[in-house]
Amino acid sequence: MTHRDAEPARAATNGRSMQLTENASTEAETQSGEAKPAAFVPAELTVVLPTYNERANVPLIVEKLDAALAGIAWEAIFVDDNSPDGTAEVAKNIARRDPRIRCIKRVGRRGLSGACVEGMLTSSAPFVAVMDVDLQHDESLLPRMLGLLRADEADLVVASRFVEGGTVGEGLSATRAWGSGVANGLARVLLGVQLSDPMSGFFAIRREKVDEVAPKLSSQGFKIMLNIAVSAKGALRVRELPFVFRERLHGESKLDTLVTMEYLGLLVSKLTRDLVSVRFLMFGIVGASGVVVHLVSLRTGLVGLSFNYAQLLATFIAMTWNFFLNNHLTYRDRRLRGFAVIKGLVSFYLVCSVGVVANVGVADWIYGMDSSWWLAGTAGAAMGAVWNYAASSVLTWRKN
Repeated sequence: MTHRDAEPARAATNGRSMQLTENASTEAETQSGEAKPAAFVPAELTVVLPTYNERANVPLIVEKLDAALAGIAWEAIFVDDNSPDGTAEVAKNIARRDPRIRCIKRVGRRGLSGACVEGMLTSSAPFVAVMDVDLQHDESLLPRMLGLLRADEADLVVASRFVEGGTVGEGLSATRAWGSGVANGLARVLLGVQLSDPMSGFFAIRREKVDEVAPKLSSQGFKIMLNIAVSAKGALRVRELPFVFRERLHGESKLDTLVTMEYLGLLVSKLTRDLVSVRFLMFGIVGASGVVVHLVSLRTGLVGLSFNYAQLLATFIAMTWNFFLNNHLTYRDRRLRGFAVIKGLVSFYLVCSVGVVANVGVADWIYGMDSSWWLAGTAGAAMGAVWNYAASSVLTWRKN
């Protein structure tokens, strides 16, 4: 047999050997009761699902996505903010059986926008959708949203309650519907966003566009889609599709009394082209309320104390007020609990004490040059506020 004749013979022998190996592997899998892994198909669409106390809704949304996205290579990423009801554990149990399901459990950080950004940046699919797990969003709209992105007719597809054919349905109370309308109006007027429903939390987008705009996004706040649309500065081609906002089935709403303040903070932040952060605005609002608390405490203290003692008492009361309000509001994603609250309060006292020195020093310096009391006072207060914010972010509410 020549060398040329030997090559096909060896190839045939190798082919038979590979086939025998595959057959043996299949037989072994059958005997062991384990299924042979299916061929890997990369996801075309990633559905990001931020959760908090949504345990009962997790298996339901997976079933609905499976039905709505039949024939589409998809995956779902649950991003859970350490729900006490075990939402993450339910998602992870499903993920053990279904490789299309993933779960990110966030510990020590909270916030809907941050969860959405983290989930979208985790995806490697060309298209990403964001929707709630509370079943108020109509999952059957996803194929149409994906179709517009596939056809290159849009970069961002928004499910709107306010275009023809869409409605808030039974999903919002009259008060919340009115509030949503006001918020939409503010976004259109102040930020120039040409969307009928800028407050929508149901949308699909090209992942490459998320990567481009991500450095400009705030991880705080509630409405990530509005954040994306404004941060892109008109560079996104947007389409809107109508949908009916359904009634919540299980779980609890992510809306709370702090969301309104965060939303207003986002508007101001984007109006200033991100020069002023949402967190700093919240810190400033808390500080302004602390001034009121200080004056009330001072006036009360003067009833039985000298001015110096009343001023000292009022200062500590105001600092204590500011600490607990900031812990609840400004830094709720890093909220201190247990013994950490005591340590945080002490460090906040120290930070603010240095802030007072900075305040007085800057004010005295400017007053010596200009003799304008209001300018000196304002500059001193601004310096104190910036110091308190920067130092407390690093020392009191530092990231874990």
